Amino acid sequence: MRGRVVVWGLLVGLAAVGCGAGVDGKDVVVEGTPPATPYAGPLDIATKDLDASTPEALRSVSGAAGRALECDGEISWGGGPDGWSESDGGDTPEEGLRLWFDLFEPTGPRSGFRVERASGDRVLYSYDVTGRTKVAVVVARDQEDRPGWGPETHASCDPAELPASVTGSGDPEIWTDRHGKRVATTTVSSYPGAEHCDWQSAHFLVMGRGEDRRQYVRDPDGVIEENLLTSPYDGDAEMPADAHDTGYRHGERRLWLTDDASTAYVRTSGGVEAWPLAKTTVACM
Repeated sequence: MRGRVVVWGLLVGLAAVGCGAGVDGKDVVVEGTPPATPYAGPLDIATKDLDASTPEALRSVSGAAGRALECDGEISWGGGPDGWSESDGGDTPEEGLRLWFDLFEPTGPRSGFRVERASGDRVLYSYDVTGRTKVAVVVARDQEDRPGWGPETHASCDPAELPASVTGSGDPEIWTDRHGKRVATTTVSSYPGAEHCDWQSAHFLVMGRGEDRRQYVRDPDGVIEENLLTSPYDGDAEMPADAHDTGYRHGERRLWLTDDASTAYVRTSGGVEAWPLAKTTVACM
């Protein structure tokens, strides 16, 4: 639950210090407008790594950062105490936030964060969308074997809840529904193959999460081993009579599925492509 906290004097002081430029000349930390009900819980919540990626596991490992989120859907990413060593810690909370960018290389925003809460040796930074926290980072000072300021816990909502200006060139690619509304990446998302594995000609489409996760592969050049796929890729396929338009779109791509969902049929201006289902998750290491 969120409640009102009376710490504005401290927040304004912290927000006004060290607002160095981030990406594209924008400030990493801005003063912003505090929401009516900022996070009021403790910042030093114990974390536990459940070695899973379920929403429950992500909340468990992300401590206060996970609890500070105001997601429309489920938490998408989170982590706990890890990363900085003796030589890494910063002199200010903002330097601790910058260290989070360096250590974890998040694909979301790298500027426009606001101090939402400060308590003792911890500061909660939030990235807000229409007054709701979508990314949260708790930085802490002088932890065991980690002097100075550094990231303690972090969490974020689904990338689809962030502005297109933040995710437009990132991974994963955000799809929309037939009405143009951005769709959660746990429903559908896509991403290009990794260059360091020479998979840049391939493309991957993912639907669902956990045990329900399905991965489809576009592989016009045959860079993915055939034994990893349930069938070959077909760049000039016929749309099955029983296929239906899901309404999901990305650029000119339109996703169609049959009831058994064994193949993703992607309609483009050039025709229909059949993306086979992967037998197991195909990943480039």
